[in-house]
Amino acid sequence: MKRFNTIVYSLILFLLTATISYGETIEIRFLHINDFHGFAEPYKPLGSDQMLGGISYLSGVANKLRKEKPTLLLSAGDMIQGNNWANLSQGESVIELMNVMGFDAMVLGNHEFDFGQDILKKRISESKFPVLGANVEGLDIFKPYVIKELRGVKIAIIGIVTEETPVSTHPKNVTGLRFNSVEETVKKYIKELKEKADIIIVLSHIGHYADRDLPENVKGIDVIIGGHSHTKVEKPVLIGKTIIVQAWEHGKALGVLDLTVEDKKIVNFEGRLEEIKPEPDKKDKAIQVIVENYLKRIDSVLNEIIVNADFDLDGENVRRRETNLGNLIADIIREASMADVTIINGGGIRTSIKKGEVKVSHVYSVLPFDNYIVAIKLTGRQIKETLEHGVSGEEGAGRFPQVSGIKFTYSRSAKPGSRIKEVFISGKPLELDREYSVATNDFLAAGGDGYKAFGDAVKSSKDFSITGGALKGEKLVYNDSSRYLRDVVIEYIKEKKKIAPKVEGRIKEID
Repeated sequence: MKRFNTIVYSLILFLLTATISYGETIEIRFLHINDFHGFAEPYKPLGSDQMLGGISYLSGVANKLRKEKPTLLLSAGDMIQGNNWANLSQGESVIELMNVMGFDAMVLGNHEFDFGQDILKKRISESKFPVLGANVEGLDIFKPYVIKELRGVKIAIIGIVTEETPVSTHPKNVTGLRFNSVEETVKKYIKELKEKADIIIVLSHIGHYADRDLPENVKGIDVIIGGHSHTKVEKPVLIGKTIIVQAWEHGKALGVLDLTVEDKKIVNFEGRLEEIKPEPDKKDKAIQVIVENYLKRIDSVLNEIIVNADFDLDGENVRRRETNLGNLIADIIREASMADVTIINGGGIRTSIKKGEVKVSHVYSVLPFDNYIVAIKLTGRQIKETLEHGVSGEEGAGRFPQVSGIKFTYSRSAKPGSRIKEVFISGKPLELDREYSVATNDFLAAGGDGYKAFGDAVKSSKDFSITGGALKGEKLVYNDSSRYLRDVVIEYIKEKKKIAPKVEGRIKEID
C-alpha cells in the first residue's frame, strides 16, 4: 500500500509539474536594426540640430536591454556599404563590430552586393553569425534560414532580400545569381519549418510596404522584421496575425519587440524604437575602440577641406524632386563628358552636405559607389522613355532623375507612359528622332535601376562588351572607367574653388 501511494503521489506530482510547465508564460525579446550603411559615428540629419546615432551608443543600449530578458539581436540588411567608415574597408569594419556585438543573424541587403561577389564571400566568411538569403540562388555561402531557441521556444528565422536587387546594384555584382519570388520562397520554407519551430520570423529586406503586403498572400508568418525602405515604424503594425516592425536607418534607432509566449504561441506583443543619441553613460567602450581604429585609417585621406559651402547641399530629397546637390553633380558629369544632357538616378546620391567646410569625406559619403561617367547616344524618343521611367516609381524611389542640360514637366497622377509632358534640351523642344549624347553613370548605362533605354542602347552596339566592369560599344561617346565619379567631383570643386548650385526649375511637377 505504501508503495502504491508513493507511485500515485509521484504520478500526481509529475502531472502537476507538466501542467505548470506546459502553461508557462515566457517573455522573449528581439532587438533589431536595418539599413545601417556603415554610419558608425553620430551625425546631424539634414534639417536637425540634434546628433543622432553612433554604433557604440546603440551597442550600449542593446547590452542593457539584453540583460532584462532572453534576447536575439538581428539585422535586416544593408549593413556593410554606404558611409566612408565602411566603404574604405569594403565592409570589414562593420563585420568586425557586428561580431563583437554578438549579432544572432543577418539577412542580405541589396547593397551587400555592391563590392562584388568575391568581397561578399570574404565578409560572410569573417562573420560569426549566420547570413541569410533564402530567395537567392547561385551562391552557397549563405543559409535560407536558421533556428534559434529562447527558453525552450524554437524560433525559425527566414531571410529574404528584394527581387529588385539586380537593378539596384551594378549588374556585374550579381552575374550568375537568381533572385526568386519572395512570396513563393517564404511559402516554401514555412511549409518546411512549421513542424520544426514554434515561431516563424521573416527577416526581410524588401521594404515596409512590401512587408505589409506579404501576410495578405502568405499565411503562417508570426513576425516580419524589415529593412530596405528606411521606414521609421514607431510601433509594431499588425496585418492579420503578423507583427511587422522596422527600425529607421543609420543606427539612429534600435528596434525593440517583446513577445509574450504561452504554450509556445504568441499571446501578446509590445514594440518600440529606442532613439540613439551620443550619451556617454550608454557607450560600449569595446565597440568605440573598433570605431576609432578604422577612423584613424581613413582620417588622413578624408579630412582634406576642398571648399566652403555657403548653404546646405540637399541630398535627402533627390528621390522626390530637383535639388541643388543633384544639379551640381549632374552639371559636373555633363561638363566632364561634354554631353548634351545628364540623367542620373537620385538614389546614387546618398546624403546631404551641411553648409561650411566641405571635406573629401563629405563627397565620399554623398557618392559612395564605385561608379564612373559614361555618355551614350540616345534618340529623343529614348530620352523621353528614360524620363518616363525615372518618374514612374513610387514616391521616394531611387530611380527618380536628377538632370543637367534638360528641363521637363511631369504629372504623377497621369497614366503610366504619359506622365512626361514637355521636354526641352538647351532651351529647345525635344526632337524625338534626333540623337543626343546623354551622360550618366555606368550603373544606369548597364540598365541599373531599371533604366532599360540606356541598357538597350549600349547593348545594341556592334562591339558591346563588359570587360573588368568597363563598358564598350559604338553607342558610347564617353567612357572613362579610370576615375570614379566622386573623384571627378572632388577635382572639379578644387578647381572651381567655389560652388553655388541652385534649384532652377529643371524638373517641375504639374497637376
